[in-house]
Amino acid sequence: MTDRAPLHPGLNLGPRHGAAHEKAETVLFGFWVFLMSDLILFGLFLGTYASMANPMGRAGGPGPQELFSLASVAAQTGLLLASSYAMGMAGIALKHRPERLVPWTLAALVLALGFLVLELRDLSGMVAAGAGPARSGWLSSFFALVGLHGLHVAAACIWAVVMLAQLRIFGPTDAVKTRFLRLALFWHFLDIVWIGIFSVVFLGGLA
Repeated sequence: MTDRAPLHPGLNLGPRHGAAHEKAETVLFGFWVFLMSDLILFGLFLGTYASMANPMGRAGGPGPQELFSLASVAAQTGLLLASSYAMGMAGIALKHRPERLVPWTLAALVLALGFLVLELRDLSGMVAAGAGPARSGWLSSFFALVGLHGLHVAAACIWAVVMLAQLRIFGPTDAVKTRFLRLALFWHFLDIVWIGIFSVVFLGGLA
């Protein structure tokens, strides 16, 4: 190992982390490729939603003005952005202040769970009001897109719990460090996707 500057900052841990620093860049680059393939999936779902966001797609059923609560969606967005900030701080802690890694990860997890609670409340309210995914093509595409993102967030929360357990059992080993870096990338990726959904689906629908 050398102390040369990293070729791609952000895809590594820094020379002080030894072997974990040397392998992190390759491992994280591969994970970036996976995330780009996942982005294609979200793009397909978003394109389907856009093609259904019209009176014909709503099939005489309720539309965004009747169903969306901008206050609730804004709260969800705030929680998700705050969780991304907490996960970013956890990533910094992993590299420089390991004693703060667990508290910041727990904060990110709690904020993401808050997002999921609000989202599930809104979706269940829509279903109870007769605006479920079977009501129209537009609602089918809406539930598919938002539900796909929600499932990803739930998977990220499970992943965070697993990482906390591994930190407790194994400590910050090289393998645990690179796994945590991938979790952080996944977490921030989901925030970027949500900004797209928030802008196109909710702001666009209520404009």
